[in-house]
Amino acid sequence: MARAVEVLKDGSRAAAAREWVPEAPVALEFNGLSYAVMMATPADLGDFALGFAIAEGLAADPREMIDIAITEVEKGWIVRASLTGLGAEQLGERVRTRVAESSCGLCGIENLEAVAKPLPPVPAHRTLDPQAIFAAIAALGPLQALGQRTGAAHAAAWCDDNGAIGCIREDVGRHNALDKLVGAMALAGRSLEAGFVLSTARCSYEIVEKAVCGGATALVTLSLPTSMAVERAKAAGLSLWVLARGDSVLLVNDASSRP
Repeated sequence: MARAVEVLKDGSRAAAAREWVPEAPVALEFNGLSYAVMMATPADLGDFALGFAIAEGLAADPREMIDIAITEVEKGWIVRASLTGLGAEQLGERVRTRVAESSCGLCGIENLEAVAKPLPPVPAHRTLDPQAIFAAIAALGPLQALGQRTGAAHAAAWCDDNGAIGCIREDVGRHNALDKLVGAMALAGRSLEAGFVLSTARCSYEIVEKAVCGGATALVTLSLPTSMAVERAKAAGLSLWVLARGDSVLLVNDASSRP
């Protein structure tokens, strides 16, 4: 819903209307245990819960998360789900050791050790054609419906080898958008392995880790990476392209298989 605002420019004032990006607390409960509360855009929350669980190592595929229930409450949203795989065995211990966590990083001694834990190796893959990246950048804008209306939403998209966007998710949180994409692709029975993930987010280590855990082999971002993002991408074998524009891109790590 558009809200009334005033625009002040060159000494003049004018009435205008702007739509704010939705943001609300979203509580994730697995097997009856409260696992995390995230600030997120309350849309595609089933995708979000699954993608988050995959990134956390609590689920490997949609078959390991059942009975998803999404409820709006007075102060936000609650997403409840049951885990049936190996992640269910780890759930209780993870809840006990989660001293603190935010969507932007981890806190606590246990989590410092977790940050350094090696990522799963990225499968062998072909190098990207830069033209595919340019094609995806050109197609991205019109598909960012929430971003275009509000100017304040991140997007994560899966693109095929030609740069055609096959799936896109948006959220006020950059990590959340990627979680939603991972979950949506998993629910559709589609792999991130072919093609590449395109993210509008800052390329920090969390984006690299979520991409790898979600099954991506190549990540393209609109921003420059942090030092840790580069280190983690190289260690895992993730191809990393950054500062992507419609006619240029910076190749940081080409981990593709070559003849």
